[in-house]
Amino acid sequence: MGKTSVASRFNIPGRIAWFTMESPGFLTLLYIMKTLPAQHGITDLPWQNRVLAGLFVRSSPPFSLALLVFLFLTFLWQVIHYSYRAVLFPYLQPSMSPIHVLVWAAAITFQICNATSLGCWLAAYGPTTEEAWLSTGPFATARFVIGIGIFYFGLAGNFFHDEELREIRRAEQRRQDKLAKEQGKDGKVKNAVAKHYRIPQAGLFKYMLYPHYLCEWIEWLGFWIAAGWGCVPARAFLVNEVATMFPRAVKGKWWYVERFGEEKVGKKWAVLPGIY
Repeated sequence: MGKTSVASRFNIPGRIAWFTMESPGFLTLLYIMKTLPAQHGITDLPWQNRVLAGLFVRSSPPFSLALLVFLFLTFLWQVIHYSYRAVLFPYLQPSMSPIHVLVWAAAITFQICNATSLGCWLAAYGPTTEEAWLSTGPFATARFVIGIGIFYFGLAGNFFHDEELREIRRAEQRRQDKLAKEQGKDGKVKNAVAKHYRIPQAGLFKYMLYPHYLCEWIEWLGFWIAAGWGCVPARAFLVNEVATMFPRAVKGKWWYVERFGEEKVGKKWAVLPGIY
């Protein structure tokens, strides 16, 4: 994927591969949330479960305006995340490297397993009453709100740094198009930025090379906090993300040093400030 992708007859076009390997997780979770509660005799899940699953509360007691706004925002939190990562992300990219079929298959497997674990916990096997949520720890509601705030913070950082990477290629595309126009050529230059790279500098890129990875970890740390420290699927998701993305960041730093030289990379960390 990306910088480390290689030519292969088994590659799948980047946008198609990304969309088809990210969407099954979201769809699996929705299916489980729709079908599993009834199988366990659960007629109505607490609002926390619905918020964490990205489903708007349909039948509930009257709420104050402030709480309604809060619920709407947390609903948007999940919708925006999955809409961005699974649907919008591949189409916002100026270009995407092809993805090998084995990487694609491994991603689908992880998405389905992860969504099944989270979905089952939210639909039946985690807290399924208000009392159960209150028993997840002291200040359970405050912890939930703080977790959502952390998730929003990570989501915003993730989008910001992804956008900075996209802008590098957009700027190069504009430069190539302008040059072609000056040379009397019509239309845009196709595939001009497919393998164009630069060391980004905006935001946390000043200090590390993969802040978008760190921000994604912050997102799912917030999810774990909101769900409660006892939510094993949320903890497993975060651990799996760090375990798979950290080695890529380390390898990516080696790639940057090899391509641009140690002097240009400078003292930037790979992904963890002060650690690596």
